[in-house]
Amino acid sequence: MFHVEYLSVKAMALGFGLAFSLCGAAQAFDINSGVTKESGPFDLFKFGFKAYKSGQKQDAVEAYRYAAEKGHTGSRWALANMYAYGDGVAQSDFEAFKIYNEIAGQGIEPGSEDTGFFVNALMALAEYYRHGIENSPVKADLGQARQLYFQAASAFGVPEAQYQLARMMLRGEGGSRNVEQAKKWLNRARKNGHIGAMGIFGSLLFQEGQTARGLGYMTAALDHCTPKDRPWIQDLQEQAFSVASEDDRRSAIEMARQIEAGLSGATLSSAGSVPVPPARVGEGGENASFNLSGAEGPEGANTATDVPSPPEAGTLEGPVE
Repeated sequence: MFHVEYLSVKAMALGFGLAFSLCGAAQAFDINSGVTKESGPFDLFKFGFKAYKSGQKQDAVEAYRYAAEKGHTGSRWALANMYAYGDGVAQSDFEAFKIYNEIAGQGIEPGSEDTGFFVNALMALAEYYRHGIENSPVKADLGQARQLYFQAASAFGVPEAQYQLARMMLRGEGGSRNVEQAKKWLNRARKNGHIGAMGIFGSLLFQEGQTARGLGYMTAALDHCTPKDRPWIQDLQEQAFSVASEDDRRSAIEMARQIEAGLSGATLSSAGSVPVPPARVGEGGENASFNLSGAEGPEGANTATDVPSPPEAGTLEGPVE
């Protein structure tokens, strides 16, 4: 198993901007621009990006499609995002799914410049399989979603994948319920700056009897969470705070300060920077339902056989070191 650094969407965008700043100022997909459908895939990709940035999205789509047909992964990724968000094309989750699936099906070599696209495709596919796509052959398949999250979490160290994998393990979604493994993945995610993971990790510790430590993590998470996640994290923290002893409260506040000091300089997030369709991302408020005695979650339905499957994760779920 290899480990590569996760390339965020922001980093990819910055990289694109640097590359495109060196390009000419072609603004239209015609013979005068110097770029045609016969041009090389990277030239088409550069043109597509410049057209997109200048608001000429139809030209961008055309250029991306020609580049994608020539095997350019970045163009496929850009097209998938445009379909997922209805940006310059008619919104279609199924079209986005098919393109993300092509990217994932290519596989990836360690250190490849396409790593960021590949990882983002895995995460998008996981969300689609988690919920299914209405009026399409893609049905909810929680087992497939869990395996994709595991691949992104273990091979690439993506905090959001670690967090989502832990959520599924806690609920018994797509496989057996495993609180201890979930805690280990939450711990990895919170060490990588995922605030939502820190809140749930603290809540589980609190329920196990590690009152001050658990409350400390929840308090630190509350102090650093986004406005979107504040309601459910605040609910967890306030419930725990109300039943903790005065000594545990004082210890937790001091521990929270120490945790926050360790967070300085870290990249904090309550959600990943993965470009999945907004409707596919679970609401943070669901996290408040996690507990040590929760019932088994529903098993996912099988995916339709006429939908190409994403690549195998490569390794089965196993113990976290």
